[in-house]
Amino acid sequence: INDRADAVIGVNYASKFSSTDAASADKDTFYVDRAYVNYALDAGKKFNLMVGRYDYELGNASGIQYGDNFDGAQLKFANKKMAATAGYGKFREGDILKDTKTAYGELEGFFGGGTVAGSAVGAFYNNFNKGNGTVAPDDLWGAYTSLNFAKKFNFLGEYQKVNNPNGTADADVFYGKLQYGKALFAQPKTWDLWVDYVNADHHGLYGSSGNWRTASLLNNAQGAKGWGVGADYAFAKNAQFQVFQTFNSKTKASQDIDELTRAQFVFVF
Repeated sequence: INDRADAVIGVNYASKFSSTDAASADKDTFYVDRAYVNYALDAGKKFNLMVGRYDYELGNASGIQYGDNFDGAQLKFANKKMAATAGYGKFREGDILKDTKTAYGELEGFFGGGTVAGSAVGAFYNNFNKGNGTVAPDDLWGAYTSLNFAKKFNFLGEYQKVNNPNGTADADVFYGKLQYGKALFAQPKTWDLWVDYVNADHHGLYGSSGNWRTASLLNNAQGAKGWGVGADYAFAKNAQFQVFQTFNSKTKASQDIDELTRAQFVFVF
């Protein structure tokens, strides 16, 4: 829009190629999933206000709790050493959190030099305002660390404490990911390999998760734990091939969960 303001609009379209319905049956889905304005309050662009529908990753780390559409407003201050964020709005996706309102705050610090450069630590808090018929925790808090080391390695670790209502036991959520290398859309022939682990108590994960696992592998009612491995390869500029595989996935009652194998091409433009 100008030197301080920009606007984004995005649309999502989904259609099943296996469907035998006529095109006029209008069973495809088409909706706006991004529609926001971001405005820098100062010339140095350290203070930024964002309003509208945006992608919200709860905790600004793995997105294991929620990573999807969100209608709200967010004020963020950021420089080279730290960032502080405060926001309020409504979850727009998820079978459980949809239409629940939340106020959130995040505090992050950035550190490191040499092979550790680009590392970060953060803490976050969410309070939930439940409307009629909505289900959510009373609140949650969490922390994460993203540590770069040995030139090409990164470790991401995240913990959340979920405080549940009405006598439901509080829940712990752990997530960890170790990655070697980094596939970059702008640099063909770059690649990475990774392994991750999730361990969530029952009634620990409520949202439309930003994690690649399906809802059954992040079982809210019984809790879940399990491992995953994957790889990403940039085979051309702005194009990647990505593969994912879960293993040893179980509920917290040690019942087996069907594993997931996933492969996808991703193009950005």
